[in-house]
Amino acid sequence: MIRTAVRGLGELFITAGLVVLLFVTYQLVWTNYEAHRAADQVADDIRDDWTRPPRGTTEAPAARSVMTGQGFAFLHIPQLGNRWSVPVVEGVELPDLARGVGHYPETARPGQVGNFAVAGHRATNGEPFAALDQLHKGDVVVAETRGRWFTYVVDRTRIVAPDATWVLDPVPGKPNATPTQRLLTLTTCNPRWASYERLIVFGHLLESRSKADGPPAALDGDGGDA
Repeated sequence: MIRTAVRGLGELFITAGLVVLLFVTYQLVWTNYEAHRAADQVADDIRDDWTRPPRGTTEAPAARSVMTGQGFAFLHIPQLGNRWSVPVVEGVELPDLARGVGHYPETARPGQVGNFAVAGHRATNGEPFAALDQLHKGDVVVAETRGRWFTYVVDRTRIVAPDATWVLDPVPGKPNATPTQRLLTLTTCNPRWASYERLIVFGHLLESRSKADGPPAALDGDGGDA
């Protein structure tokens, strides 16, 4: 009787271990595979759209509406790799963040006065911001849109609580201030394998240049490769 119970308990532990192993494999491998494939498709869609003439509108490209989940730009961060690039999609819900990095809809668009704020996973689901903690003051982040390159320089990084929504203010930490600068905020979970804090990277616009003038020097000629 005891031997049978012990054998049954052992089999239960083995089964539970296999279930945990499969779940970990799914989280660490499969979600990354699916997210990278989805991001590649978003990148292709953006590039294809950019090869076509802008649809009938008199609005500036930065002002045109973008549907939730739609890709509209790229982020390039040389500090994270010579050809590091990820598409930016509109929205920060889980399906959006599984296809690239997500733009907070209530914040400014690339190059606009205000706070261009972006979120990304640091672990699983493509983990585009896995190494975001490697960014330091003076590093650059380049946002690429249909017609322009926007080069931001990192000012500082901070660790905050998950409910610190002030980081998304047009002037972070000053909710009643009228923005005059063109700012950048990158957000992700901290530490990498948990979510009880947020890692925040703040920056400001250093340069804006037309696509016709070629990529900024920070990309060393590798810009545009998603």
